Amino acid sequence: MKENEFAGRTALVTGGGRGIGAAVALRLADGGADVVVTYLRDKDSAQAVVGEIERLGRRAFAVQADSADPDAGERAVAAAVEHTGRLDILVNNAAAFPVGDLADLDAAAFEATVAANIRTPYLASRAAARHMAEGGRIISIGSNVAERTVFPGFTLYALSKSALTGMTKGLARDLGPRGITVNLVSPGATDTDLNPADGPNAATINGFTALGRFGTPDEVASTVAFVASASAAYITGATLHADGGFTI
Repeated sequence: MKENEFAGRTALVTGGGRGIGAAVALRLADGGADVVVTYLRDKDSAQAVVGEIERLGRRAFAVQADSADPDAGERAVAAAVEHTGRLDILVNNAAAFPVGDLADLDAAAFEATVAANIRTPYLASRAAARHMAEGGRIISIGSNVAERTVFPGFTLYALSKSALTGMTKGLARDLGPRGITVNLVSPGATDTDLNPADGPNAATINGFTALGRFGTPDEVASTVAFVASASAAYITGATLHADGGFTI
């Protein structure tokens, strides 16, 4: 990636206040982008990310958004455009993570998961495309469990993340004539507060990966930054696995 690859561009990263989303926001800012992040409840963490981005000399804003809200995606896009005057990169990162016994994942859990993991990325992508010029990028964060579900309890989550593959391919076809690329980055086990690399299941999870370890948020962010860069201008409708070989 070239120095200041994203200078003059604006990115919206949903769920950008922590974990993978925060790493993506900071990586894009380090490449020159102004960045808008959304958060659900943890305003302090989101503002901390904003502060780090501003110290890099970029503009940054935090917007509260609940991905279960049907208007969340469009409102986040509108806020990004209002704050910065444009939108070039959308990263659909915010997601619900329902894991549990199948008997407990009822209709309400299904509706909440579909709302956050499918409806909002779709509506945010649709809204973002209206503001993007040639060279625009839409990138969604998927999951390794969409292709290889090795533990029980992940049915609903895997179902929702699998839907992003079809959305990515369809949007890539729809937006290709305008020079906008759409891709999916699917991380494996990543060392975050919610899934620490020293957690109780870490050794078992490591055994499923070719590299034998968790990834880091920065490694996922590097993949997202590549897909967002000019170097990936001929990649669209693709899924890039940043999973240490979990799905091979």
